[in-house]
Amino acid sequence: MASDTVTTCLSPPVHYVICKLGFEKEDIFDINNILSENGEICWQAVTEHVCYLESGQSVDYIQSIRSLGPVCESVTLYFKSLTREQFVIQYALWFRWTNYEELFLEVFEVLQYSQTTEVALGLMKLTSCVERALGDVYLLIGKDCPFLLRDLLASEELAVVFGQAVMNVLRVFIGSPYGLNLRNVLWHGFASPQEIPAKYCAMLLFLTAGLGQLLQTYLLKTQCILVHRPYTTFINLEELDIFPDLNHEILSVAEELVKLSSFVLKTMLPFWMAALTAFKQSRYADCVILLLPQLEAGLRLLFTTTNKCPNRLLTAEVKFLSKVNSDLMLAKHLDNEKVNQLPAVLEEPAMEFLWDFLNHQEGPRIRDHLSHGEVNLKAFPREVANQVVAFAITLLCRFSDGDVFAFKEHMVLKPLMSCARCYRSRFHPISRLKKQVLECMKNIHLWSELPAVPEENIQKVKGLEGNAEASTLIFMISEIISQLQQYMPQNCCSPDDLINSVLTERLLTELCDVRICTLYAPRAVLEVVVILRKISTQCHQVSKQVTASAELRYKQWMHKTLRSRQRHNYLRMLSRLADGFSFLCVLITLELVNINLVCKKKPFDYQQYLKFLRSVLQYTENLVTYTSLEKNKWDETMTLANKALMKIKKVIDRKLTLVQLAM
Repeated sequence: MASDTVTTCLSPPVHYVICKLGFEKEDIFDINNILSENGEICWQAVTEHVCYLESGQSVDYIQSIRSLGPVCESVTLYFKSLTREQFVIQYALWFRWTNYEELFLEVFEVLQYSQTTEVALGLMKLTSCVERALGDVYLLIGKDCPFLLRDLLASEELAVVFGQAVMNVLRVFIGSPYGLNLRNVLWHGFASPQEIPAKYCAMLLFLTAGLGQLLQTYLLKTQCILVHRPYTTFINLEELDIFPDLNHEILSVAEELVKLSSFVLKTMLPFWMAALTAFKQSRYADCVILLLPQLEAGLRLLFTTTNKCPNRLLTAEVKFLSKVNSDLMLAKHLDNEKVNQLPAVLEEPAMEFLWDFLNHQEGPRIRDHLSHGEVNLKAFPREVANQVVAFAITLLCRFSDGDVFAFKEHMVLKPLMSCARCYRSRFHPISRLKKQVLECMKNIHLWSELPAVPEENIQKVKGLEGNAEASTLIFMISEIISQLQQYMPQNCCSPDDLINSVLTERLLTELCDVRICTLYAPRAVLEVVVILRKISTQCHQVSKQVTASAELRYKQWMHKTLRSRQRHNYLRMLSRLADGFSFLCVLITLELVNINLVCKKKPFDYQQYLKFLRSVLQYTENLVTYTSLEKNKWDETMTLANKALMKIKKVIDRKLTLVQLAM
């Protein structure tokens, strides 16, 4: 299906509900019927327009939308009759409960001109903000706030605060797939700018003020205080630094490419242009809010084309609309169990980028945070917007017709395309484990820089030389490394000094550079990764404790407050533990690089392998206890380390590790 032949992404029933149903009644509704003399909203006059099915319990959404249509029209005309100053005096106070009253003043100003793209943007921002604020209200009574707006609006907790009839009014406009469902239709990229009547945006603005009035009454009555949850912040922005910074030249090329790319539905072109304009104006939240639904719309066009299901381009099914559609598009299989062809078309790097930025729990999950109102729109980072826009430009370029070859070869786009081709997942559990072991190895190697006792002091301590446990530990590590040497990069192994050449950041870095497929990782792979990550976490904790303990022991040594036994323990700790933990990091990484081979194990062997990993985890958990400042059990630590190494060696002797399955 060509992008220029699509005139709407709304199915006939949905198009009728949104674009026509609310205009069928041409009655002139008097705004004074729902406004008191002091400007407060008369909710009873609003709720009586909600119609119910014969059962009396369920909302009749069709009749309710038809009945509320003239009310929405009247509200729109009323707002247009107000100046900004009048609106602020009358309503600003009632938006404070949302924790973002400026947004509602901004939406009011947009409604004065009814520019379709700005109205749609205002509606997306308004619905996400209201959802967040309603969640805060929910927590006045309830404990775990529902994730979905649909479930939040249907909750008993909000009905207690606002009344069930009021919540039913809201559900006509947002939150129910059987109503107007304005939030989902916009956030999932189904509606073009001209398909969203401005009067529905005006009505939601009006209702939000009314909710503020009801909430104030409830708070005064119950003496409760509304507490706003803190916003989510995007941390470690350097991890999101993938594409080069977008300059004016790149954005100018992008504006031309948008008009020609087959990835863009022509009815959605205003959204794309508005997104690029917003980026140039440093309105980064607006840019991403406009762009994410269009990425989904473009991907849905590819999805329906490659999987030969053009009906899916439309909101043809209520159950489909109520799903998180991009999750379905990025899945391995369609809901009829056939293989989804979109991943093969997008290719692995683009798929990994989408999973990283949208879905992985440890990633930025931009769409979720924005659409549920969890982000401070006033402080949205340029770095995040830069990545989303740059990625979108690469898709525009890739999925363009032959007549835009000149764009594909444009010099300013080449760095973007190169970054896109080379992308590897950063937020899949496998990628996070790589990061963990590298950080852990780096920290362990920093032990050598801890405060050192003067050499003459060491010579005064008797009994350090010839410690059997410590010698056994080094011997065991040497034996195991000799067995595993053939599976390691040979340029990182020196036969003359195996331990010092293998237990290095260089080896780990080289192993972690090996590309591991993260898409659709089988359950067995994820189970193993979970345990390996727990082991790595425990190693990291031990490293922190060793550092803290070493610094304390050094101070005590220099102040001559250490007992003889503590002096012995301190020196053993620094001289031997580093090798043991460095080896563990290497072993974890060797297993990780071959993680997909776990699927070749027979069920019994797989369970035995998990049992082995859990025993290693138990060992590291015990080490956390032994190396704490309170315990100081360094002799027990050496004994435990040797027992663990013996267990590891037995498993390696039987060739049960994943790295040994590779050959």
